[in-house]
Amino acid sequence: MSRFELILIAITILSILFNIFIVGYARKAITELLSISEELGDIQEMVNSFEKHLKGVYEMEMFYGDETLKSLMNHARSFAEQLQTFEYISFLTTEISEEGDFDDSTTPKEITPQT
Repeated sequence: MSRFELILIAITILSILFNIFIVGYARKAITELLSISEELGDIQEMVNSFEKHLKGVYEMEMFYGDETLKSLMNHARSFAEQLQTFEYISFLTTEISEEGDFDDSTTPKEITPQT
């Protein structure tokens, strides 16, 4: 074998190893991104549920007009609006779920308060 062939073999082996590393890294990054997306979607669902529950309590006759509940409701609403800025990330898993690749565990579920 000539020196040129040895150099080409070495470059080919390095290229293959580098490509294997890149593919592994990309898979890991995508997995982490999807995990974060699911968690953000869950947080958004919990905040929306909390906002609905708080609104229901505020509208009850015995609490209607309470300033503390009103400010808490406004805070929950602004928090939910702030979370909507991350909506594009949480839709990553929603779009995958709609395509049928995963189960429907990412669909919104309403949390009912326990009495």
